[in-house]
Amino acid sequence: ADYLDNGNNKMAIQQADKLLKKHKDLHCAKVLKAIGLQRTGKQDEAYALAQEVAALEPTDDNSLQALTILYREMHRPELVTKLYEAAVKKVPNSEEYHSHLFMAYARVGEYKKMQQAGMALYKIVPKNPYYFWSVMSLIMQSISAQDENLSKTMFLPLAERMVEKMVKEDKIEAEAEVELYYMILERLEKYKEALDVVRGKLGEKLTSELQSRENKCMAMYKKLCRWPECNALSRRLLLKNSDDWQFYITYFDSVFQLIDESWTPPPEEEHSLEGEVHYSIEQAVKFIEERITEESKSSRPLRGPYLAKLELIRRLRYRGCNDEYKLGDPEELMFQYFKKFGDKPCCFTDLKVFVDLLPSSQYTKFINQLLEVIPLSATVESEIALPADIKALQQHLCVVQLSRLLGIYHTMDKKQKLTVVRELMLRYRHGLEFGKSCLKTELQFSDYYCLLAVHLLLDLWLEGEETAVWQCLTLLEEGLSHSPSNAQFKLLLIRIYCRLGAFEPVTELYSSLDAKHIQHDTIGYLLTRYAESLGHYAAASQSCNFALRFFHSNQKDTSEYIIQAYKYGAFEKIPEFIAFRNRLNSSLHFAQVRTERMLLDLLLEANISTSLEESIKSMSLSPEEDDIPWKDLRDNRDLTVLFNWDPKDRDISEEHRKLSLEEETMWLRIRSLTLRLVSGLPTLSHTIQPKNSEKTAENGVSSKIDTIRSLLQQLEAAVDSGKKFLEQKIQYPVLGPPPTRMAGFFSNGSCQCQTSLFYLVSDIYELDTNGLEDSAEIQERIGNSFKSLVERLTDLFNKCKGDLIEVRDGTLKTHPNLLENLVFFVETISIALWVSSYCDGVLRPFKSNLQKKKKKKKESSVAMPPVFTHFLDYVTELQTLTSNVIDHIKGLEIILTALKLEELSLKDTLLLQEEKKFTKTVQGKVQSSYHHSVQEIGELLKKRLDTIKKLKI
Repeated sequence: ADYLDNGNNKMAIQQADKLLKKHKDLHCAKVLKAIGLQRTGKQDEAYALAQEVAALEPTDDNSLQALTILYREMHRPELVTKLYEAAVKKVPNSEEYHSHLFMAYARVGEYKKMQQAGMALYKIVPKNPYYFWSVMSLIMQSISAQDENLSKTMFLPLAERMVEKMVKEDKIEAEAEVELYYMILERLEKYKEALDVVRGKLGEKLTSELQSRENKCMAMYKKLCRWPECNALSRRLLLKNSDDWQFYITYFDSVFQLIDESWTPPPEEEHSLEGEVHYSIEQAVKFIEERITEESKSSRPLRGPYLAKLELIRRLRYRGCNDEYKLGDPEELMFQYFKKFGDKPCCFTDLKVFVDLLPSSQYTKFINQLLEVIPLSATVESEIALPADIKALQQHLCVVQLSRLLGIYHTMDKKQKLTVVRELMLRYRHGLEFGKSCLKTELQFSDYYCLLAVHLLLDLWLEGEETAVWQCLTLLEEGLSHSPSNAQFKLLLIRIYCRLGAFEPVTELYSSLDAKHIQHDTIGYLLTRYAESLGHYAAASQSCNFALRFFHSNQKDTSEYIIQAYKYGAFEKIPEFIAFRNRLNSSLHFAQVRTERMLLDLLLEANISTSLEESIKSMSLSPEEDDIPWKDLRDNRDLTVLFNWDPKDRDISEEHRKLSLEEETMWLRIRSLTLRLVSGLPTLSHTIQPKNSEKTAENGVSSKIDTIRSLLQQLEAAVDSGKKFLEQKIQYPVLGPPPTRMAGFFSNGSCQCQTSLFYLVSDIYELDTNGLEDSAEIQERIGNSFKSLVERLTDLFNKCKGDLIEVRDGTLKTHPNLLENLVFFVETISIALWVSSYCDGVLRPFKSNLQKKKKKKKESSVAMPPVFTHFLDYVTELQTLTSNVIDHIKGLEIILTALKLEELSLKDTLLLQEEKKFTKTVQGKVQSSYHHSVQEIGELLKKRLDTIKKLKI
């Protein structure tokens, strides 16, 4: 066992063999040997050995534990349940084995059996947790039941009765048990009863979370629309802590609900269960003013009361009241707020919510008013007044962010924008002085200046100013050198490099972000969207692997979380874990990565290192199966991960999100159907006698061609809806979701090529079943398809021609679309070759038959059917075309190597000396990345060229 722990599996196997020679029935040694075998890649031997032991139904703890570990490593948790079922039969009173059995069921989600196992445990050892494990399993059955009705009428009422029995017998001990009771009542929509539980004696046990009782009461009052109680409770809690924002929201919601219902307090009694109620605007105004007066006496400044006043103004305006309640002018209130909290980084995000209270005519005046109160001092060296300490710097930064948010920078012309960029960068570099003592992992205080300058330059770039984008990269690289942990710099660099078509620098940037766990799903798209499409095949494989590893381990990990939740009685977390697992399983990104990863593997290996058939078999792909949950796809991308300070009309909107999801789903459908069509090729392979129609039905091959034809129709439909979608000409914000590769796929002709290749398959199949004699028409059709395919592929190649990087008037301009077209070309030619090898498989037997006939008849000329010449010409033309593309790529490599970037006179004399060195680095990175892309594409094409040479019938 020690050897296994240290990872020395071979030694472990040897030691186990020694032991087994002496004691050949030592179960535990056999299992430990099996673990060693499993870890050295001998899965089948390991499984056989494990089953040998399991068949004996062991009951010693060591063997059971070891087998559990082995089965877990084999990803076969269902075998653990069988193991403990047998052990429990033999040792029926073992608490330990019963609880292991319960946990084994939990791993595979067998809720009904969990319920039974929990009760069996409780009978052996009447401990409360076991009883409630059983109750929780009932709730899980209700959650997983497809039939809502069944869960409301059977599982939940049964769970409720089980808990009520414990309540009546006064056996409730722990907080978790009360939580569980509350959960059942809430799911049964018995809000009144749930409220009574929380407010009653049982509710006293709810102590682990702060304000747990109050929050639960509040939730129930809301469900029951008991606004007087909502109001009184939130009022009471705000008196305790006037900085708790959620209660201000409830307080305002309830006040306005009561006003709308014209509620008045009952004359003789208490206002409500929770005490005094406010039911008029006057009372609310007075209450907020009192909170502000209280705040002035508090030892530390609280933001809550001041923001609550702005929130109240906003709500009153929404209801059409302007200033009849004398709450003050929002502009003045925000100014006062800035004076109090302007040096805190949260000041900007606090005020951001309320800027729409300002009339647009007042924006500039408001900003100037704020600038006047910041202590800035002019120095001899610089022409602008600078802050003397971090506080003043934070205040100034807040104003700059607000200026951007109010759209002041957007209205400037090019010259003004460049002046602002200069000023921001000067402030950025000056601010670095305050952060000299910062650690590598801390951000510099002035980083946002740099980021804002880059946003202004991005505006200029989108307006057609080509140099601006290089300046963006320059400034970001400079920023990163001073603040190596700034994720915003890295994310923005990733987006801009990808837009320019340079993927190489991105891998390092992304890995330095150190994305953890769920981030592979939320920001993984930044990597997987561009890696393959820019020709970095190796990096694409790797980035898909990162993501897939996370998605696959999520299955296993979630089971462990659930088991821990049972052990510690954190019942309310269990449904959350399950929902989390489901959300990840139906993740859009997961489906995309799975599909693209398989296409990529085929592209790199099929018919190169292994045959197409073997590749497809190893992925267990079949054209009939579709494992994508189309109806439940969840878009888990974080589209706001990049900071921005844009006004609402320029920011990413709900509409953008919806459209992006729609586009991603369409593109995924096209890719998934392409993959399934390719996976159908080997199933058609030459297994049938021509003309023997009874046999074809038996062999089931005729149904295979039907599958292919039906998939082809679906592909046509998906392509049509994709084209319709693109007619809308949607422009996402520059930092919003990146568009898919769909537009390029249609415009460069890859789509038409790939579709006609699959139609060709159908024709060849028909030729295969009809034979050569009376198929002149089909042969002609096939000949024409070959011709038009060569034309289409040549067109596609023409769309790849041109300089990838050109120097115009001393500025660099990249053409990433040419690179993307090249990548599509390689993919399309690969599909063409897979289809050709299917043709080859069909035509070869025909040819050898003809030659046999020729020998028999001893005739010198048996007329060769035209399809052979068509095919030979086609293959020869494919070979010529591919060789031409390879030569073109060599040419590109030579041009890229010869580009002398340092001679680029960056005419922008605004560049300082230190910026020049970063510019050099940036341009070097882009050049090297393009060079790398072209090399990888060229290598792959050479391998494909070799496979063409084998296709001579």
